[in-house]
Amino acid sequence: MAKKTLSQQQARRIQKKQQDVLDEKNQEQSGIVISQYGQTLEIETHAAEHRRCKQRKNLGPIVPGDRIRFTGEHNDNSVIVAVEPRQSLLARPDNRGRQKAIAANLDRIFIITAIKPELNEGLIDRYLVAAESLDITPIIVLNKIDLANAKTQPILRARMRIYEQLGYTVIYTSARQEHGLDELLDTLKDHASILVGQSGVGKSSLINALLPEVNAEVKEISESTGKGMHTTSASRLYHLPNGGDLIDSPGVREFGLWEVSPEELAEGFIEFRPYLGRCKFNDCQHEGQPGCAIQQAIDEGKISRQRFESYRRILASLAG
Repeated sequence: MAKKTLSQQQARRIQKKQQDVLDEKNQEQSGIVISQYGQTLEIETHAAEHRRCKQRKNLGPIVPGDRIRFTGEHNDNSVIVAVEPRQSLLARPDNRGRQKAIAANLDRIFIITAIKPELNEGLIDRYLVAAESLDITPIIVLNKIDLANAKTQPILRARMRIYEQLGYTVIYTSARQEHGLDELLDTLKDHASILVGQSGVGKSSLINALLPEVNAEVKEISESTGKGMHTTSASRLYHLPNGGDLIDSPGVREFGLWEVSPEELAEGFIEFRPYLGRCKFNDCQHEGQPGCAIQQAIDEGKISRQRFESYRRILASLAG
């Protein structure tokens, strides 16, 4: 009888140990998403350990910068079970018009432009509208200024002055000559930031200059098209040595705005704001209607005609 009781006690101890191990495996832990590879996400745990995770199917898109909860103790059994509420989500439409999430929990967007490929103010304006709609601070970076000469540099600075006059910060950099990197690092410090822009503007070169240990792949401009070739294939989050996080995103040729209404678009052009709601007609399209406050501001030189034409092109793309 005593022997049977002892055996039951041993069985209960073994069962308890097995349950303790199972509970430990299933205990939720916190982490942050570093990058994504298909259906697998690379995360960083609170202990700064990197591991690969699957995700529950009902969670929707998960992107770098997302703060998540996961279970499991190694790559083979780690599963993301929850996404913490986001402060912001940068997204754009994909080729089918569906949402393509890019990065989460940002407070700064660094719009990287360059002398080569050719400076594209329309793309800058789209990113500015996206930043304004998300209440994220945008900073414009004109990279590769080492390619400018005595004739072209004043022209480029004049093209950037329109943004500086609106109150936007513009930083002039050259990854090759390490020009402007200290200012760029100071602006990045203690913030959650993303680098966005056309393919070929030098985002990966800037990452390598700021974080030499990363060794991001760099590609040259295509000689046949004069356009940048994609280097970064997936967004990835890096920790900056002096504080803050930086996400490098794949380059784009165009950037579509996700779920931005015509009213939000007009608000995204910050120089329009003092005149919105002051037109004679409530449904004014700012296309020559009488009593249009925006047109009057353009005529008086208070709104740049170049920026207004950019607004019209973006508005037309929303309608399409």
